[in-house]
Amino acid sequence: MSNANSFKHLLSPGRIGSLETRNRIVMAPMGSNLAEASGHCGERIQRYYEERAKGGAGLVIMGVGAIAFPAGACNPNQVAISDDEFLPGLRAVADRVHAHGAKVAIQIQHAGKVATRDIAAGRPMWVPSVPELKAGDLFNDLTPEEVAGVTAYMAEPGARVRFHEMTHEDIAELIEMFAAAAERAKRAGFDGVEIHGAHGYIISCFLSPASNHRDDEYGGPLENRARLLVEVIRATRERVGPDFPLWCRLDSKEFRVEGGIAVEDAWRTAEMAEEAGVDAIHVSAYADPTCGVAFTDAPLVHEPCGYVELAEGIRKRVQVPVIAVGRIEPDEGDKIIESGGADFIAMGRKLLADPELPTKLAEGRAEDVRPCIYCYTCVGRIFLNDANCCAVNPATGREAEFEIVPAAKAKKVLVIGGGPAGMEAARVATLRGHDVTLCEKSERLGGTLYFSSLVCEVNGKLVEYLEKQVRDLRIDLRLGEEVTPQFVHQLAPEVVVVAVGPRYALPDVPGVDRSDVFTGTDLRNLMTGSDKSAAAEKLSVGQRAMLTMGSLLGVSERTSLTRELTRHWMPLGTRVAIVGGGLVGIELAEFLSERDREVSVLAEKPTLATEMALPRRWRVLHGLREHGVTLLTDVSLVEINDQGVVYTGADGERATVEVDSVILAAGATENTALAESLAGLAPEVHTIGDCSGVGYIEGAILDGARIGREI
Repeated sequence: MSNANSFKHLLSPGRIGSLETRNRIVMAPMGSNLAEASGHCGERIQRYYEERAKGGAGLVIMGVGAIAFPAGACNPNQVAISDDEFLPGLRAVADRVHAHGAKVAIQIQHAGKVATRDIAAGRPMWVPSVPELKAGDLFNDLTPEEVAGVTAYMAEPGARVRFHEMTHEDIAELIEMFAAAAERAKRAGFDGVEIHGAHGYIISCFLSPASNHRDDEYGGPLENRARLLVEVIRATRERVGPDFPLWCRLDSKEFRVEGGIAVEDAWRTAEMAEEAGVDAIHVSAYADPTCGVAFTDAPLVHEPCGYVELAEGIRKRVQVPVIAVGRIEPDEGDKIIESGGADFIAMGRKLLADPELPTKLAEGRAEDVRPCIYCYTCVGRIFLNDANCCAVNPATGREAEFEIVPAAKAKKVLVIGGGPAGMEAARVATLRGHDVTLCEKSERLGGTLYFSSLVCEVNGKLVEYLEKQVRDLRIDLRLGEEVTPQFVHQLAPEVVVVAVGPRYALPDVPGVDRSDVFTGTDLRNLMTGSDKSAAAEKLSVGQRAMLTMGSLLGVSERTSLTRELTRHWMPLGTRVAIVGGGLVGIELAEFLSERDREVSVLAEKPTLATEMALPRRWRVLHGLREHGVTLLTDVSLVEINDQGVVYTGADGERATVEVDSVILAAGATENTALAESLAGLAPEVHTIGDCSGVGYIEGAILDGARIGREI
């Protein structure tokens, strides 16, 4: 069990200039697409930031306030701070954050070469130097519909790609816009301003030798390339006064960019920013924006504590506080602050998953923090020009819609199925005052999510969180209980919620019943120690002995041990074919390739892993190709025989993949048989989660959250 002292450094008061915060947890600035199309801050975005303040964050930083709106904006529904007409909404955000004891700042930004709203309007994009356009792989693994979503701005009337190399007059105007925006933020009641000097936006384009090829005083050596940043800081400091907190966000490095910002550049730039008058440095990073996987290097970091070492390097060279960011867990953040590696820890995705994270840490309830599973659903929506959301927290961006309020009448509710949909439905319904019975036919909670945690480790934390909530609440939990019409008749519930997961249909081809062919259900039962009689019949005597030994030792009861065991032994051959190129098949391919299996994926569709958010898909598919996994798309399965898997390609030609084992990872479909058998036994019968249409984690929890609030 944790207690508040476990995070005493993270939860200690902090200071940035004259700004005092109740703890060192910062809500990282993120684009949300939750403002109005006009740039105003309406109810939706006000409530979004209020919830993070209410949850206990010390400092909330509103992301990407456009200083020249609509010019220089990179997203639809982006916050504007370019005119006094936006002050009422901005002031409302500040007031609502302050009402909960948090401080609030706004990040001010001009998007420069990635100002897609300029493209949509046919305006030239401001740049230090006209960039060389290069081909990338961003669209290679997208569906046509996703390509249309990502490039929607190009379809607007008058859209045009043009660049304008900034003149000295333009630079002076830009500096004035930054200073005016900061002064406007001060009048709106914000406690500080962050100047965005990172992530490929205008200031970072001047800082990067890869994008700044000017031959005047704003180009060439670092001191010249940093001149714009320094002048923006000085002009802004003069406008807001000496005591108003002001800091900047900088790239500590540009990944996968030849001749880009180097670590040593970032050190000196931070020193110059301090000399110019900032009160803190927020350390981030950037990468090649034409390369899909690069986005998960930076700024959407995949590696835990990805920029901590880079932040520590800057912290050694400046006297002002440093804000570290980049997938930092609370315990790691506490250690970083204790060691002096940084002074504040910024959290973005974590506070979308659970706005109450700071409060729960302070109350010694770290185990009750809803975990981020780093699936990139939130930022993936931004790529598609949609509003952000969260796979594990349906209330993110929809706070008013998903508020939990007491039920008008308490009802007797039966939830059938202990997967994520069922557990979330039971949790929410109980919190609203209903009398809930949750039945799960196996001996453990989690459903297919439990098995997926063997493949994707972070999913295990979500299982643990949901299970703890269910066990801590007043829920009649019945494991090993298979629900029948007779059971329902005896219980006499007023509401039945069926969340039993999908039905799996085998492909209608010869060989699917071979002993070397496993379904996803077979693997789940074998690896988790569930009822495995049918699957076990496919194994050799030695393989059965290994499984029996693991069960006796309790290995299958602990995912960490089972996961480690799979690095040494699995009931699969060396060469494995996975039939199915959706999320399940691709995650299995990743899992097996990391365990030295020679993997081939056969997919009927032309695009792989369409259920994954774009950044996650880019990273996983890149990793599979790096591991030498064979990815076959647009193919049709013909048969499975002694030679392997026979298929036809898009050209109609027949071919064979020679393998030792085959996994059927497709065919999941709705499963309404149980719900239909219960019709008439309760006034209300609902189906949710994958049994009503496969939606994976996001769809399952969203369904559970909705029905729990509607009962």
